[in-house]
Amino acid sequence: MNTPKDRILAIRNAITKLRIDAYIIGGSDPHQSEYLADHWKAREWVSGFSGSAGLCVVTKDHAGLWTDGRYFLQAETELAGSGMVLHKQLVQGAPEHLDWLCAQFGKGSIVAIDGSCFSLGQVEQMKQLFQAKDIELVTDMDLIESNWNQRPALPKNEVFLLNKKLTGQERSAKLAAIRAEMHDAELSHYLLTTLDDIAWVLNMRSSDVEYNPVSIANLIIGLNEVWLFIDTDKVPAKIKDDFIKDGLKLMPYLDTKNFMSKLLASNCLLVDTSTVNYALLSSDLLCKVVKGVNISKKLKAIKNKTEIKNIRLTMEYDGAALWRSLYWLQSTLQKRTVSEYEFAHLIAKKRSEMPGYVGESFGAIIGYNANGAIIHYHPDEQKSAMIQARGMLLFDSGGQYLTGTTDITRTVSLGRATATQKKHYTLVLKGMIALSMAQFPVGTRGVQLDILARQHLWQEGLNYGHGTGHGVGYFLNVHEPPQGFIAGLGERGSTVIEAGMVTSNEPGFYLEGQYGIRIENLILTSAATNEAFGMFHHFETLTLFPFDSKLIEMAYLNESELQWIAEYTEISIDRISEHLDRKETARLVKYAQEFLE
Repeated sequence: MNTPKDRILAIRNAITKLRIDAYIIGGSDPHQSEYLADHWKAREWVSGFSGSAGLCVVTKDHAGLWTDGRYFLQAETELAGSGMVLHKQLVQGAPEHLDWLCAQFGKGSIVAIDGSCFSLGQVEQMKQLFQAKDIELVTDMDLIESNWNQRPALPKNEVFLLNKKLTGQERSAKLAAIRAEMHDAELSHYLLTTLDDIAWVLNMRSSDVEYNPVSIANLIIGLNEVWLFIDTDKVPAKIKDDFIKDGLKLMPYLDTKNFMSKLLASNCLLVDTSTVNYALLSSDLLCKVVKGVNISKKLKAIKNKTEIKNIRLTMEYDGAALWRSLYWLQSTLQKRTVSEYEFAHLIAKKRSEMPGYVGESFGAIIGYNANGAIIHYHPDEQKSAMIQARGMLLFDSGGQYLTGTTDITRTVSLGRATATQKKHYTLVLKGMIALSMAQFPVGTRGVQLDILARQHLWQEGLNYGHGTGHGVGYFLNVHEPPQGFIAGLGERGSTVIEAGMVTSNEPGFYLEGQYGIRIENLILTSAATNEAFGMFHHFETLTLFPFDSKLIEMAYLNESELQWIAEYTEISIDRISEHLDRKETARLVKYAQEFLE
């Protein structure tokens, strides 16, 4: 079974043999992760689609992939010839595949899933929708394991711990804060399955998942003890001793469900229905199960003073590395062309020369000309475009450092920009500046701020098909809930933007077949200031890297926008140049000189 066609056929043969009508293959793992260890990349194995969002449905006569607008062009390319049909989701994250199934099937039909790779909330939603159509849902059917020959094993990478100089808070203090909330809610136990939350609580990092410095594990926090369910071979002896001091016991990873089954009727267990997988709770438990939200999610989202100080320094390193990359590209293009793939690896190399660098925070998006319009395009070594000294280049990349996580996008002109390109770029820039300069009352939600980044594009009848921003972790996942700037009623849009949160600010514009534009900085929500009409927050821009003046049409900018750019450019050059040599600094000043005069 070497091709998606073969694999789809194998799944189809299995559902025919088992007399079910449809099989749903999710795009996640038992921890509801966005980025997956190779062992759980079942949707990619079946379909060939490698995007970070989407799922498949296989029936006896149809195979379909559902994904959102960020991945339409990528999916069309990767699904070609597979027999898998692309279903374009109108709303990001909406379960439109369930509506399709309800329209296709009726009374007596059977739909199956592997419940370990779907959250409790997702399964409850399926049951509710299917029940109305008299469709049966089978939740314990794994058709992947038996068909995936040479399936990658679970990773076994060692864990390591971060000290207080990096985290600003000891593990014991984090556990105390969580237990205080547990006590107030009359909870005896708290089940935590999201890998980044576990890493944050324990000040523990690893490399089990590409780009995310996490270890595959589950965690149960009691009022006096903590149980870490993990492959114990991954925990060095010294760290085991350190854990014991904080009352932490190591248990085999696969023992999580068995342990929960032994909790007493007098116990009260908190679970987050959006993240805990259905299989963990599919059997009856003696204890009372309380459905809520991960306590650690909000605690983790609000960065402390040490983390913020470290992030600011990390941005200097990151800006210097990125400038060296662009400087190299500009110089090299005078002599030869450079592939998108080569430039992606050059950026990672330049970052690796900076203090505390661990790895990339996601696979770099390097889109030259038309490829820039593919929102989540990743260059392939064999097929990537050759960058020339003309046209436009979008590069979106990030690094994982011991002192923070970065995510930055810039779009540059490699030749002479057209009037239309400059107009589109400047409209995007105006939106990014509007959000950067926002002052807003305490209690404001992300959905209320999203329009600030879109307003100038909307005035021209233009838009972009992705959210304006997402939360960012501290040496953790580059996409970190709960907050974001996005339209809609989901968690990211409805979460209140609070002081200490680090969020991306990344409006864009994409002209299919021609070019893409995105400008992204990370911004920190400041502590509130007391104004005459209440307490107001504002943002501090953390990312340091000047904009390409060749793409800016000055006539579209007002005085306050010009002043903001000038101040930002001066600060960026001043702080980045601390990590550059004289020649690199001189070239950086020349690159941005229009805003330094």
